[in-house]
Amino acid sequence: MIDRRHLLRSAAAATAGLAASGFAPPALASAGLTYGAPTPFSFDALKERVRRMGKEAYTAPQPARPDVLHRLDYDQHGQIKFKTDLALWAEGPSPFPVTFFHLGRYFQKPVRMHVVDMGQAREILYEDHYFDMPATSPARELGKTTGFAGFRFQERRDGKLDWRNNDWVAFLGASYFRAIGENFQYGLSARGLAVNTVVHDVPEEFPDFTQVWFETPAQGGDTVTVYALMDGPSVAGAYRFMMRRDNKVVIDVDSFLMLRRDVTRLGIAPLTSMFWYSETAKPTMIDWRPEIHDSDGLAMWTGAGERIWRPLNNPPRSQVSAFSDATPRGFGLLQRDRSFDHYLDGVFYDRRPSLWIEPRGDWGRGTVQLVENPTDDEIHDNIVAMWVPSEPARAGQDLSYSYRTVWAAEEPDPTPLARCVATRLGNGGAPGTARPRGVRKFMLEFLGGPLKDLPVGLRPEPVLTASRGSFSYIRTEAVPNDVPGHWRVQFDLAAEGREPVELRCYLKGGSGAAGGPAVLSETWLYQYHPDR
Repeated sequence: MIDRRHLLRSAAAATAGLAASGFAPPALASAGLTYGAPTPFSFDALKERVRRMGKEAYTAPQPARPDVLHRLDYDQHGQIKFKTDLALWAEGPSPFPVTFFHLGRYFQKPVRMHVVDMGQAREILYEDHYFDMPATSPARELGKTTGFAGFRFQERRDGKLDWRNNDWVAFLGASYFRAIGENFQYGLSARGLAVNTVVHDVPEEFPDFTQVWFETPAQGGDTVTVYALMDGPSVAGAYRFMMRRDNKVVIDVDSFLMLRRDVTRLGIAPLTSMFWYSETAKPTMIDWRPEIHDSDGLAMWTGAGERIWRPLNNPPRSQVSAFSDATPRGFGLLQRDRSFDHYLDGVFYDRRPSLWIEPRGDWGRGTVQLVENPTDDEIHDNIVAMWVPSEPARAGQDLSYSYRTVWAAEEPDPTPLARCVATRLGNGGAPGTARPRGVRKFMLEFLGGPLKDLPVGLRPEPVLTASRGSFSYIRTEAVPNDVPGHWRVQFDLAAEGREPVELRCYLKGGSGAAGGPAVLSETWLYQYHPDR
C-alpha cells in the first residue's frame, strides 16, 4: 500500500529547475524526478553490450553501507513508501504509473533505472526525498546516492481502482518478477533465469537485473515495455518485457543470453511457488487451516498434444522430476482449487494466480523440470518449474528464448478433456476389515469434458501404470453430487521400500476416431513417497 500524505509538487517549477541544469526530463515522464544525461538506447545495442560482457570476468556489485541495509528488516523496510505523486508517468503518457522500491536487508543490490524516449535514455537518479520514511529509519543514514531495489506498475489511472493504492506487476530481488490475475492477488513468482538449481556440490546462482529501461509509450497505449540487463557469475543477458493488463496480465518475454562458463542446469522461464500441504496428504494437526499453497499442481501441454496434470508434493527430501518433451506447447504452475472454504485464510490462497508459459518458436528437445523441496512453513518458496534444454549449456554460447507468461485464474487454452480436480490418499483395504500394511488408497476426481456426455450406463475405464508396486481395488464411480461429468477413480497401491513411486492414470471409454476407446481425461501423474 502506498502512503499518499504528501501534496503534489509543482510540476512547472521542477521542470524549470531541471531544464536550467541541462537535463530536461523525457516528455511527460515526471517533473518531480531527477534525470541524468541522455544516451542512445536500443534493444539491439543492449544485446551487443551483453555479447561483450559475456567475454569479460564477472564483477559482483557492492551494496552501499551493508551494515545499514541489514538494519532495514522486513518491518523497517515496509515503513518506507515511495511518494506516488513522484511516480514515473503519473500524468501520462502511459496509463500505468511506475513507482519504486527502496533497498533493504533482503534487497541490497541497487538497480539503475532509466526512462527511454525517442531512442534516448536518461537515468532516473535516486534521491532520498522520493520516499516517505520514519524519522528514526536507518535508511536516512544512506545518503542520496543509494539506488533503487526494484519497481512496480500501478493500476490504470483512469480505471475503477485507486492507482495509488494498487499495483499489478512488480520486479524485486535478483531477476524475480510477479503479477496479479483477474482475482487481484499476488502469489507465485517468475524469474528471468535459473542457474544450477538443486545441483549436487554446485551452489545455485541468482543472476541480477542490474539495470532497467522503461520505454515511453504513445499517449494512451495499453502496452508497457521494459528492458533489463542481467548479470551474474555464469551468464549475462538482455531482456525485453512487453506487458499488458486487462482482466489478466500477459507478459511477452524476449531474452538473449551469453554464457561466461558452463552451467549444469540452465532453467528457462523458471517459476517459483510455495506448496506446504493440501487435501492430498495433510499431516495431523500441523496447522488449523485445511490447505496452504500458492499453487497445487504442474500442468503441461506437450509437443505431441498430451495434456498432463501433476499434483505438487511437500517431499521428505529434495526431488527433481524431469518430463521429456520436444517443442512444448506450454507448461505452468496452477492454483486449481478456488474454494475459500478449503483455506479459511485472510491472505486469500484461493485467489492466487496461476502462471502459464507459452514458448515462442521452436525450443527443441528438453525437459520440463519440477523441483520440490521440503518445507515446514508457508514462508518458503519450495517449488520450481522450468524448461531445461537437452543440449549442454557451455561457456561462450549465446542463446535466445522468447515466450509468453499469462497470469490468470486458469491456463489460457484449457484442455477439452476432463480435468483432475482432486487427489486424495488414505489407508488401503476395505472398511470393516484389517487394513493391510504398506498399502495406500488413492482417490482421484475428474470433472467435465467428454465425461459430461457419456451415454447412460457407460462407465469410464482407468488406465493405470506404476514404476513399481501392484494395484488392487480398482474402480470408477460417478461422484454422488448431481454434477454432470464428475467421476472418481479409486485404487490401492502396494509398494515396499523408501524410493518414490511414479504413478500415471487417465480415463478412456466410448469410441475414438481410430476405432478404439476415446481418451476422456488429461493424464494424471503423481510421485508417491511410501515412507511418508
